[in-house]
Amino acid sequence: MPPVALHHRVTGPSSGAFVLLGGSLGSTHRLWDELVADLSTDHQVVAIDLRGHGDSPTAVGPLSMADLASDVLALAGLVGAERFHYVGLSLGGAVGQQVALDAPHRLLSLTLACTAARFGDPATWHERAAAVRSDGMEQLRGATADRWFTDEVRLEQPVRVSEILDQLVACDPESYALACEAVAAFDSRDRLASITAPTLVVTGEADPTCPPEVTAVLREGIPGAGHVLLERSAHLANICRPDAFAAAVRAHVEARS
Repeated sequence: MPPVALHHRVTGPSSGAFVLLGGSLGSTHRLWDELVADLSTDHQVVAIDLRGHGDSPTAVGPLSMADLASDVLALAGLVGAERFHYVGLSLGGAVGQQVALDAPHRLLSLTLACTAARFGDPATWHERAAAVRSDGMEQLRGATADRWFTDEVRLEQPVRVSEILDQLVACDPESYALACEAVAAFDSRDRLASITAPTLVVTGEADPTCPPEVTAVLREGIPGAGHVLLERSAHLANICRPDAFAAAVRAHVEARS
C-alpha cells in the first residue's frame, strides 16, 4: 500500500535536528503539546497525526504497521529530514520499531515510550475493532481515561484530559478499527535484536496497558537500550509526568545529535 500524506505540525528552528513524534492509538498531534514546547526551543519538532487520526487521511484496509511506518518515512522525506530522531508512544512506539527495522539508516535515535513488542492477546484488539464499528467511539471514553491517566492527573488537569479524550472519540471509527487490527498483527519480539538505533525505553510505573514487565521485553531485547521508569505514571507518560518525560527524551536526543 503506498504511503499517505500525513497531517503534521513543524515547530522550532530550521537549524535544529529533526525530532518526529508519533502518538498513541486514537490520539492526534496535540497529544505532544508539552514535549513540543520543550524540544522546539532548539530542534525541529514534527508532531504527527498517524494515518486515520486527527486531520490525516482516513485509513483504508487492510492496514499494517509497515504501512504506518512508510507514512512516517515519506513525511520525513517531505520535510527534509534525511535522518531524524523518532519518539513514539504506544501505537507510535510500534511504528517506531517498524521504522527502525525497515530503514535503520534514517534514525539518529529511537525513543519507545509506553509501548510493546506485542500488545497482548490479538483477540482483544479484534473485539475492540468490532465494537467501534458497531457502536462508535464514545463508548471508549471512560475505559480509556482509566488506562491513560492517573486519578491525580484527572483531578489536576481536567481540561487537558478532556481535550485528549475528545480527540479520541472524534477519530474515524473505521480507521481506528483498522489500526486495532494492525496492532493485533504486530509482533516484533523475534526482531528486536536487529534494531541498531540508539534506543531509550520509557515505562510508566502504573501503566496498565504496557506495564514494566511488558516494556522489559523491549529493553532486554534491543541491544544497548537504555531505560527510564517514571513513577506515578499511567499509559500517557508524557501527560502524567511531562517534565520528567521531556527531560528523559531531551537527554537521549542530545546525546545522539
